[in-house]
Amino acid sequence: MSLLITATELAEQIAHDNTLRILDVRWSLDRPDGRPEYRAGHIPGAVYVDLDTELASPGAATDGRHPLPSRQRLERAARSWGINSGDTVVVYDDLNNFSAARAWWLLTHAGLGNVRLLDGSLRAWTAARYDLATGEEPVTPGTVDLGWDQLPVTTLDEIAGLTDTGVVLDSRAAERYRGDVEPIDPRAGHIPGALNAPATGNIDAEGRFLPVDQLRERFLTVGVQPDRPVAVYCGSGVVAAHNIVALTLAGFAPALYPGSFSQWSNHADRPVALGPTAGG
Repeated sequence: MSLLITATELAEQIAHDNTLRILDVRWSLDRPDGRPEYRAGHIPGAVYVDLDTELASPGAATDGRHPLPSRQRLERAARSWGINSGDTVVVYDDLNNFSAARAWWLLTHAGLGNVRLLDGSLRAWTAARYDLATGEEPVTPGTVDLGWDQLPVTTLDEIAGLTDTGVVLDSRAAERYRGDVEPIDPRAGHIPGALNAPATGNIDAEGRFLPVDQLRERFLTVGVQPDRPVAVYCGSGVVAAHNIVALTLAGFAPALYPGSFSQWSNHADRPVALGPTAGG
């Protein structure tokens, strides 16, 4: 099963599949609550997902800005979205899937076997002139039972060693990687030894993922090696999931560092590197 679904495929599935669940995951650093935009217009049947409260758990600064939720917390949220075991789940946002990828990663990590991203995000749906719904959608609570640990994860203590035994990718923009700017975390720069592969490089001008061969060439050029492990981080473990999707499409088996730089930079004993970007 492909990780991606087109707007046309989704429209066709909406028409005949009563096990389809659609999640609207609109979120960004400067607009964390996407519910007003969701109410103003969303894909019919889609349920709004709050990334900060449903796809993350509260924590101390030393845990990072978006610690992973527990299995139980995510299961309660998934049931509130109407998900049952065996359902097909499609996730999207209005920002090139940079936030929706977090939902894809978590639900796949939790054992759901058919979770897909709307390729091109909401823009692809509206460009195809499909209708939008407004307001809230009625939801019948689901009964899904989630698992856990279905995708690789690495930790604060493990990530530094991976720069020697494997490849660590920083998914943030090059200026944040270099340490030129840091708008939110306490220190600027990157984990020493990490290579920069901004998640924005995964998509074309329409916000769709690049073809598989282009994605693979991109990551090989950055420094990913097929015979070495690869781990991915970003600011808080959200956008990194976009690189996880792209790497998976390209045939790699990446691990997520959920704490990401927001956790690393809050531990004063962890060194931070500054300087020109590596990779591309």
